[in-house]
Amino acid sequence: MLGFLKEPVVVTAKINVSLVALTVLGLLSRLWGLCYPRAVVFDEVYYGQFVSLYMKRIFFVDDSGPPFGHMLLALGGYLGGFDGNFLWNRIGAEYSMNVPVWSLRLLPALAGALCVPLAYQILVELHLSHCAALAAALLILLENSLITQSRFMLLESILIFFILLAVLSYLKFYNLQKHSAFSGSWWFWLLLTGVACSCAVGVKYMGLFTYMLLLATAGLHFWHMIGDQDLSNVSLLCHFLARGLALIIIPMGLYLSFFYVHLALLYRSGPHDQIMTSAFQASLEGGLARITQGQPLEVAYGSQITLRNVLGKPVQCWLHSHTNTYPIRYENGRGSSHQQQVTCYPFKDVNNWWIVKDPGMQQLVVSNPPRPVRHGHIVQLVHGITTRYLNTHDVAAPLSPHSQEVSCYIDYNISMPAQNLWRVEIVNRESDTDVWKTILSEVRFVHVNTSAVLKASGVIGASLPEWGYRQLEVVGEKLSKGYHQSMVWNVEEHRYGKSQEQKEREVELHSPTQMDISKNLSFMAKFTELQWKILTLKNEDTEHKYSSSALDWITMDTNIAYWLHPTSGAQIHLLGNVVTWASANAAALLYLCLSLWYLLRRRRKIYDIPEDAWQLWISAGGICGGGWAVNYLPFFLMEKTLFLYHYLPAVTFQILLIPVVLQHLGDHLCRSVLLKSMFSALTVAWFSSVYFVYCTFSPVTYGQPALSLTELKALRWKDTWNILIRKQ
Repeated sequence: MLGFLKEPVVVTAKINVSLVALTVLGLLSRLWGLCYPRAVVFDEVYYGQFVSLYMKRIFFVDDSGPPFGHMLLALGGYLGGFDGNFLWNRIGAEYSMNVPVWSLRLLPALAGALCVPLAYQILVELHLSHCAALAAALLILLENSLITQSRFMLLESILIFFILLAVLSYLKFYNLQKHSAFSGSWWFWLLLTGVACSCAVGVKYMGLFTYMLLLATAGLHFWHMIGDQDLSNVSLLCHFLARGLALIIIPMGLYLSFFYVHLALLYRSGPHDQIMTSAFQASLEGGLARITQGQPLEVAYGSQITLRNVLGKPVQCWLHSHTNTYPIRYENGRGSSHQQQVTCYPFKDVNNWWIVKDPGMQQLVVSNPPRPVRHGHIVQLVHGITTRYLNTHDVAAPLSPHSQEVSCYIDYNISMPAQNLWRVEIVNRESDTDVWKTILSEVRFVHVNTSAVLKASGVIGASLPEWGYRQLEVVGEKLSKGYHQSMVWNVEEHRYGKSQEQKEREVELHSPTQMDISKNLSFMAKFTELQWKILTLKNEDTEHKYSSSALDWITMDTNIAYWLHPTSGAQIHLLGNVVTWASANAAALLYLCLSLWYLLRRRRKIYDIPEDAWQLWISAGGICGGGWAVNYLPFFLMEKTLFLYHYLPAVTFQILLIPVVLQHLGDHLCRSVLLKSMFSALTVAWFSSVYFVYCTFSPVTYGQPALSLTELKALRWKDTWNILIRKQ
């Protein structure tokens, strides 16, 4: 029974020494001196702010992309015990002792280091030789720009890691297809492909480019499977469903989970939540939630309300009035009604309060039980402090003469009767009997007499002159066929009015509400709003000293100075390995020319290379060349400020193409022994030049040692490079 104990237990393992060595070298190149410099480096000033907000659980919106990458950076801060207390206001600022620099930079560095063995394995899975795979890994290892970008609290190295992981996972899955379909390893690599794609998109939307490439590749491969007569219809359906689950459903679910965790972590109000809707703001702890907690949910006749314009940009504002009137004559000579001004005011104020009145009754308090206002009901809006009625008429607005003036009506005993009836239209209603709800309902006010819609024209550019205190214009928009958020309002603050007397009502307007009704948003509602803000909220793109065009990247006519030592000449630049980048361009051009030549020859039934070599050439080029194209060409269509680091995912794929082309040249174009020997010697010489350039520029890659004035000038290989030279 215990006979197995008579023999020793032996475990055998197959270790790829090359892969282990490449991983170690990658870790050394990215982790060495990671805390240097102990100062804010370039975009660390940008991402560091978000890390601090995560540490303090304060909500923020970053229009540059999804939150997964930010959460990974914040994880580094959390593991290092960072409390979030650091003022990220200046590049070059010294980090205080409470900032765990090594931990904050660790995950990007690890991701950059692991790109080295990933490059090796990708070429192995593409069925290239060990030497070609080793060359690809060494080129990634010695690429100065990738080293620089991975040693700081930045996202590009993490993005490239997930992109390469997705490509490798798909290739492993595809290679298992013929012999091990639906096996455990087959499922593992297929699912990992979807997970890696989702993570890449979750770090930056640039990850979508590679995700689309892999979806197209998977679609092409499945199209070929359809023609395989050995596969039954049931088998094809199973393959289709498996791919749909792993490459579409799971990535979508994982993408949603990033936002779920993001919103769960950031539950406190902060400076960024003002661009969100009132409902979203009210769901956060502090801020608006402190004001609106416990408000009545249903707006009733007699309700006291503040109305916030839904557009919320460039600034949020509330419907407002004050005792001042429109001037009798404007600067351009046009006349006004001289009625009480109505504006949209960007600050909370007691003059933002209005009372919802039933036109058929005089009371300004809520009855018992309350009579809720529903979609389609006619109301009057009474200004809480001045008790004048919101009004519009056929008088041109001060700044928008094609629209109607909106005012609070003053009876001057002239032939200008009050026109103060408004129809409530709930834009996001579920039925025509919906009740007008606090925060949740988005409403339009349609003037009964003229069909004009109440609109905050000021939120899209019109501020009143000095006589209007530079507040934002409100108009009655007569041409209201189209839907625009500047015409939509929501109740933000709300109480049930109890005081009929004006003086008592003014006291009431200044006092907080005490009622208790919850208005929590669902996760999907919050996700939809936040996702829409990320996609549509764009900061004004301004010209940056180190911005560049997509054409500049190919020839590396640009660089970025990341950091400069305050006293010595030590500095860090984002600069690629010149030999590698030039070789990558040459490889891409040569691949294109050879492919066209082969296609033309094959069309004439002339086959220069064996069929298996042709399939290898096409598949490797499709992944490496296609990866470069999809990650580069879209930037020509983008209207945004571009930087050299945007090119790094594309150039990574282009670098992988170099060994593909070199192996093809050596195997199929160098036919004699002499040519093969000469080609090998040239390859060694070329690789030596790659290493030489890496060593030459390593002082500005790692920031040390500090270089003299002469040495810095010697590094300026191109006139367009901005190497920082201190004046003596």
